[in-house]
Formats: sequence, C-alpha cells, structure tokens
Amino acid sequence: MDITFTTAGALIGLALSIFLIIKKIQPAYSLIIGALIGGLIGSGDLVGTVEVMITGAQGMMSSVIRILTSGILAGALIKTGAAEKIAEVIVAKLGEKRTIVSIAIATMVICMVGVFIDIAVITVAPIALAIGNKVHYNKGAILLAMIGGGKAGNIISPNPNTIAVSEGFHVNLTSLMAVNIVPAIGALIMTVILATILSKRSSGLEIHYPAGEENKSLPSLWAAIAGPVVVILLLALRPLFNIVIDPLIALPLGGLVSTIACGEIKKFPHYMEFGLTKVIGVSVLLIGTGTIAGIIKASALQGDVVSLLEMMHLPSFILAPIAGIVMGAATASTTAGATIASQTFSGVLLKEGIPAIFAGAMVHTGATVLDSLPHGSFFHATGGSVDMNIKNRMRLIPYEALIGLTSTILSIIWYLIFR
Repeated sequence: MDITFTTAGALIGLALSIFLIIKKIQPAYSLIIGALIGGLIGSGDLVGTVEVMITGAQGMMSSVIRILTSGILAGALIKTGAAEKIAEVIVAKLGEKRTIVSIAIATMVICMVGVFIDIAVITVAPIALAIGNKVHYNKGAILLAMIGGGKAGNIISPNPNTIAVSEGFHVNLTSLMAVNIVPAIGALIMTVILATILSKRSSGLEIHYPAGEENKSLPSLWAAIAGPVVVILLLALRPLFNIVIDPLIALPLGGLVSTIACGEIKKFPHYMEFGLTKVIGVSVLLIGTGTIAGIIKASALQGDVVSLLEMMHLPSFILAPIAGIVMGAATASTTAGATIASQTFSGVLLKEGIPAIFAGAMVHTGATVLDSLPHGSFFHATGGSVDMNIKNRMRLIPYEALIGLTSTILSIIWYLIFR
C-alpha cells in the first residue's frame, strides 16, 4: 500500500514520542504510540498506518539480529574482566600525571572494541574514581573524560549505533568505522582539553572513593585483547581482501575467543545470557524506532526539508549532520537518533549525490552531539556511575555537546576534502 503522510503528522508523531519519553513512558512504546498518532493525524487510515509501522519495524530486523549477537562479545569482555584489564593497563601505563588522557583513552578503547558506551563508562568508573581521588580531581572532570572518550570510541566501534547506520546507508561496517577515525581523534583531543579545564575548578564534587575490590583477579593483557583483536581482523578482511565476514559472525566469535583466552569457557553460556540482557533493551528500542522511522520516511518531510535547505541556500550535504543532531536530541540516544536519521534521510542524501559512506559518517557523528539529554537513559546511567546528582550532571551537557560537535565538524571537513 502506497501511502504518503503529511509533514505535520510526522512531526506531531515525533513530538508526541519525545513528550512520552520525557514523561517516563517506556521509550519503545512511546515511539510506537507516536508513530500511530502521527500516521493518523498525517491523513493515513488505521490499516494503512499500521502497515507502514510494521514495514518500518521490519526494516530494523537485520540491525536487531546483529545487535543481539554483539551482546555475546560485550558480555564476554565485561564478565571475564577483559574490559577492566584493558582500562587498568592504559591508566597504569600513562600514569597519574596524565590522568585525564588515560581515562579518556581507556574509555575510548573499551567502547571501540565493542562495549556499549554506557557500559564502558560504568566499567572504567571505579578505576577512574580511584586515580582521580589520588590527584584530587573532581567528579565532573572524571566523568567528562569518560563520556568524551566513550563518544570518540563509539563512532569507530562495532556497536549498535554503527551497525544501524551501516544498515541504513547499506555501507560496509568496517569502512564506516574507518572513515570516522579522524573525527574520533578530534573528539578525544577536545575531551582532554575540556576535562582538564574542569579539573582545575573547585566544584564541590570532590571524590570520596570507597574501598573496592583491589585484589580482584583479572586476565592477562594478551588474554584480554584476544577477542577484540579477532573481531578487528575478521572485519578487516573485507576491505583488505574482499572476504566478507559479517558482524553477525565476527562479534560472537570474538566473544568466544575472549572467553577461551581468559580460561573461562565453561562460563560462556552464562556470559552469553548476561550479554543478551545488555542488548535486549536497545534491540526492543530499535523496533519502536523502526515504526516512527517508517512513518517519517513515508511522509513529505524529506522533500520539505530539502526544499527548506534550498530556500536557505544551504548545501544538501548539511542535511546529514543536522538530521543526526536533531534525531539524537529527540530520542536522547545515539543509536535511536542515528537509526531514525539514517532510515529517514538516506534516500534523499544519496539522491542528492552524497556518497553513502560520508553521509552515514556525518549522520553518525551528528547523533552524538545532543544524545545525553535528561530524557534518555545514558544521562542517568553515567551520572549514577560516579554518584552525581541530576543538577550537577546537567552541567556537563554543554561540554558533551562541544565534544560531539567537534567530531561532527571534522566529519564534514573530511567529506569536503575527499568527496
């Protein structure tokens, strides 16, 4: 059934979804309700609206399946202690004099090898707080270093957001990760600058670090990196030798190798189950995201936005980062924001002659600018990792936005140079 919804209906549906999320209604349900209401207001009948919603959700299935299997790698890295070991070694090697740099790089690497950004922050937090306590840094600086490092690693990782963008633009996952390396480095540098500035301020957020599990047994560094190395090598086979190993295969294999290398193969089923608990939420969210993306994609919004850009004499490629920024802010989620933006505007961007790899990269980086607003889970998960109240957590949002904006601007410059 060929249906075109009005722009007003699509926008009202999206606005309703945001309102419901802010009111603490479960995000997936909020998106489904917004899609339904938006479709009906946008001149669709009940049967047609539901069909478009289902079609949109079906378009998410390849991403959802890959994300579900990525949980095996994440579960293995977390439960074996591999992620913590990698972070510990990085912080130890760089030393207390480079506390901010070491914390940012540690979180970046943990996120980069396949641990979701909120889990990466939670994993690094005990180590970061311990060293921050020794050098008398405040929680704001420590948390910003972790978040900024996580943002840098997130845009070059085989995480749900990257998988969703690669699916939306039909580009190779490894290539999408590679094209954002320079933007990721820029985000890391900006993180270090801003967190260093914050560390010199007296904010009343001094760290009182409780005694932890200092004698916790962790694997060796070589065992810890075995799984991530296998994943990187398998994903690199396609651009290097045109041998296609799908993330659906590479990510679980990395988790299996990690478990074997750490000598905990008997616990692998338990780690798989744990990993599933970490990805089931984002997988369900993507199904809800697909319903609203279906309505927006079937609306006149795409054409209206292009017409608006032409009226303002703005280049068409600017739609990519703007879409990422707006949708990331709307959903307070890198994954949901990047997914909606990719599903909605990929066709228009490609039609305008923007290479898919650069369009995807700009959408992806744009989604990291305002993805940590208070109506999303990332805001609360990261604040809770350092026991920071909402008021103080909100003070970091402008700094986080600057970090995301840095990677977005560099992604645009990268496109302008190599288009």
